Amino acid sequence: MTSPTFSLCVYCGSRPGVHPEFSETARSVGEWIGSRGGQLVYGGGRNGLMGIVAEATLAAGGRVVGIIPKALVEKEWAHRGCTELHVVDTMHERKRMMAERADAFVALPGGIGTFEEFFEVWTWRQLGYHDKPVGLLNVAGYYDGLETFLRTGVEQQFMNAWQMELIRIGRDPATLLPELVQSAGLAPEPRIEAI
Repeated sequence: MTSPTFSLCVYCGSRPGVHPEFSETARSVGEWIGSRGGQLVYGGGRNGLMGIVAEATLAAGGRVVGIIPKALVEKEWAHRGCTELHVVDTMHERKRMMAERADAFVALPGGIGTFEEFFEVWTWRQLGYHDKPVGLLNVAGYYDGLETFLRTGVEQQFMNAWQMELIRIGRDPATLLPELVQSAGLAPEPRIEAI
């Protein structure tokens, strides 16, 4: 089997959410990855947006690498159809392996786990552990409040403008995903081993 042209880590919910656009976008993200010979790296679940993006990637001919801790195999219904499914011992091991296997990161709508993973990979970039692109896909206005809050953090001087420049926020996957993947080609060697 040929190597994937790129590897995109997608953080998203293990639930579908209320708005139909959440599922539609997860499907289009998976189709975009698969149709371009890419690889999806994600949390390994079969439910919600996680399952939708994985199924769409596979259906479009892409590779899917799922990484899930033992404790969540039943809760998130591990996706046994992944090209590679890694069952690991801890959340830390999961997140590190996801970071190692990805060229870029994007967060779709999700809950606490999605928020935590997005903020952590952004923090790692700020600290210089990696220089991989990080994106936030604001579907149906889901992250409008977060965008406002982040700007407030800068205005109140708890964050700097350069920290905001470390992430890309977009509403259209057809625009944001190519930006992330193209930017990944310019990234120097990561220092994930320092995490």
